[in-house]
Amino acid sequence: MTVSVSSFAQNNTTMKSINNNAPVKCSKTILINAKPEKVWAILTNIDHWANWQTDITKPKLNGQLKPTTTFDWKTGGAKIHSTIQSIDEFKYIGWTGKTFGMLAIHNWKLIALNGQTKVEVEESMEGFLAGLYKKSFNKSLETGMQKWLDLLKIESEK
Repeated sequence: MTVSVSSFAQNNTTMKSINNNAPVKCSKTILINAKPEKVWAILTNIDHWANWQTDITKPKLNGQLKPTTTFDWKTGGAKIHSTIQSIDEFKYIGWTGKTFGMLAIHNWKLIALNGQTKVEVEESMEGFLAGLYKKSFNKSLETGMQKWLDLLKIESEK
């Protein structure tokens, strides 16, 4: 499986930083025994997320994998409408997402390390509900993010 973004590499943008002042935020790292190209192919094949990411249903990329393209998906029962903000093939992808009046900024970075890939992921969420349910949302985000990394590792190491 290969997903290539070379044809628009000149259109990539600088990664949008998460909001460090947001009431909900998390960052995690994992080392995967696979090359960045393989991890990238799995991570950016949005239409196939539900094949390996058990918390996600109905993922649909609405166009090409490039900045400004949107995608829709469901996780934890919530419908999310996301927009790719930044992308650099085999290195990073970042998107924003909206649901229930909250805004999330979600970034993935892939770093090659001697035939392995260090994956760094970070997310922030802001909005009325994020402030109201800060404690439970932070716990859910941390648990969900770790699961996503664990599942990405399993799929990438097959």
